[in-house]
Amino acid sequence: MTGARGFFTKLNLHLLILGLVVAADVYLAVRYVVAWREIRAENSSAYVQEQIRWGELRAQMKHLNDLPQKVDTAGDDAQKFYEARIAPNYSTIAAQLDGTAEKTNVRLARSAYAHEPALPGLTEVRIDAGLSGQYTDMMHFINDLERDREHVFFIIDGVTFTGEQGGVVNLRLRLRTYLRSDANDLPPAADENAASTEAP
Repeated sequence: MTGARGFFTKLNLHLLILGLVVAADVYLAVRYVVAWREIRAENSSAYVQEQIRWGELRAQMKHLNDLPQKVDTAGDDAQKFYEARIAPNYSTIAAQLDGTAEKTNVRLARSAYAHEPALPGLTEVRIDAGLSGQYTDMMHFINDLERDREHVFFIIDGVTFTGEQGGVVNLRLRLRTYLRSDANDLPPAADENAASTEAP
């Protein structure tokens, strides 16, 4: 009996120790799992933030994709515009104005030109013109100058009503265009041009 009691006492002691060890292991395991989940949660949050940042950077940089090709295309477009829309000489500008006036039944009574260097390779030409004609014809003339996409381009700086006689409207039109700097002719001086274009 005494031996059995001693056996159970030792067994209880071993069981107690084993229980303590198991409890400690469970405690450590729980702490480990909790710590691991916290670490993963922190890493996950940081990872998501980095992914968002990376997405934003990619979106911002997207317009730089194929940048060399875009620069080449822009250069080609600029060259085409230069060749098609910048007058190689003064006579091209005068022919465009006279042709548009004739097409729209507007009388170009006078035109005075002034020119000065602008951007490298370009000369700015300012034109002060006197027009007369029916109101609708004048509007067609101005519209054709502004909207023409195939010939010399003009920038309208101002239109001033100068009078009306028998249904004919008189306007003063101020506009600008550009001439290639290597043009072989330039607009005549204002007084010379006024004398040559003034109606008889």
